[in-house]
Amino acid sequence: MKPLRVVTTGLLCGGRPGNLPVVFEPIHTERLLLRPMRPEDAVALHERRNHPEVSHYQSWELPFPLEKAQQMVADIAAMEGPVEGEWWMLSVVDPETDEALGDLALFMSNEGRTAEVGYTFDFERWGNGYAAEAVEALVAQLFVTFGVTRVSATLHPDNRPSAMVLERTGFIFEGHTRLSYWVGDDNSDDLIYGLTREDWEGWRGRPRKLPAEVRLVELTTGNRQDVLDLRTHHSQLSFVAPMSKSLSEALIPPVEDGSILVPWFRAIEADGVIVGFVMLGLPDHAEPFLWRLLIDRIHQRRGIAGAALALVGDEVKAMGNKTYLTSWIEGRGSPGPFYIGVGFEPTGEVVHGETVARMTL
Repeated sequence: MKPLRVVTTGLLCGGRPGNLPVVFEPIHTERLLLRPMRPEDAVALHERRNHPEVSHYQSWELPFPLEKAQQMVADIAAMEGPVEGEWWMLSVVDPETDEALGDLALFMSNEGRTAEVGYTFDFERWGNGYAAEAVEALVAQLFVTFGVTRVSATLHPDNRPSAMVLERTGFIFEGHTRLSYWVGDDNSDDLIYGLTREDWEGWRGRPRKLPAEVRLVELTTGNRQDVLDLRTHHSQLSFVAPMSKSLSEALIPPVEDGSILVPWFRAIEADGVIVGFVMLGLPDHAEPFLWRLLIDRIHQRRGIAGAALALVGDEVKAMGNKTYLTSWIEGRGSPGPFYIGVGFEPTGEVVHGETVARMTL
């Protein structure tokens, strides 16, 4: 895994630049302790960096010698905190046992106004949300204690797990550079993510609970721009088309099996706010097809999609149908588990590389 490289902009120590080094106090989260590295962390670092899955997309070359890990940790342990122009690292450990789980790296520059951060976790710890929890805590420290005004990050386009870590902490996709990152003689494209202080505060204050009311509403001149502004996370674009494509296909529907796929679509409204979009395809003499379901990134994980599909089911029944279909691409971050969780059952068919499933009403 290539390291997550985050760039931050702001002032350290109450807005006064040039005060590095900074004594970095340990950070406690719900499950983790982020503390400065110690010499005894070298063995865990060595083992972590030599794991083939962990090292994939990362910036170091294999093998990573133990002596190199020991010297790196010794140099870092001699610092009190981040130092201008040098890499510094935090160990991420179990707060009760001090068992190493991973590490965070921080590089300060421009008199403390900018920084890069990276993270690496033991392969056995993947899938527990530790990376997002640790990055979220470090970013909060940069904004609150260091006075940072912007955080940005770059990562390999194929590193979807790292993109999902960023997105779960509020980062917004900003761009794609080509053949811009080098490791030895190999180079790759980079994705750029950004998070301003305003973005970060908005993400922290976003609604988290199930809305009191979810409705399907027609698109009008009054809500058209709100619908056009709906965005998924960038990593979800492999699974959910953007609004521009959905609306263009609604305007000029494709032909499926010799017949035009007639679109039926609605905006999804939650407590009076446009938060998503749903579209059915209505082919001649066949089951309706759930063509699009998009929930804006800010409003995901609130139960809105499930509530909207219950309303879609009512619409499908009103049309005289007892079933409808959908399909999805498999892979990390796929909506497949969600669809199965709300009652879709795979038919066993795979069409155009997508798993087909049916909902019985």
